Amino acid sequence: MKAQIQNSLFMVSEIKVTYQPKFKACERPKINQSKDAYNILFNNWDQGRIEMNEQFFILLLNRANNVIGMTEISSGGFSGTLVDPKLVFGIALKSCASGIILCHNHPSSNLKPSQADLSLTRRLVEAGKLLDLLILDHIILTKRGYFSFGDEGLL
Repeated sequence: MKAQIQNSLFMVSEIKVTYQPKFKACERPKINQSKDAYNILFNNWDQGRIEMNEQFFILLLNRANNVIGMTEISSGGFSGTLVDPKLVFGIALKSCASGIILCHNHPSSNLKPSQADLSLTRRLVEAGKLLDLLILDHIILTKRGYFSFGDEGLL
């Protein structure tokens, strides 16, 4: 019985992370300003959901601020969505990102950040510092425009 328990301690799954882009690094879009990030995010957002429910995405960037990829972190209701920092940073670390741009939509089309938006941003910025992963911006996206935390000095 003891040998069986001891053997089970050594039976763990291997975790393998791979990255196989379908394009050259020089072909990746580059983020120079918040408008660049907004355009990429907006053009890849499901337009059928942008005014229906709140979603949270991240743009993952390399050291030269070229986009590695974009992924959805969460999808919620009309007035909010929950963001798990472990998921944000887990994906960023696995993709070897150097920077992250946070983004969520406001189905109401209100571009003003809520207290929850401000609090989440502060928490993620602080956590990113510990991991040497820069939060470069947080964008609130709507069909009529965007709000950049970076442009407004809120990072």
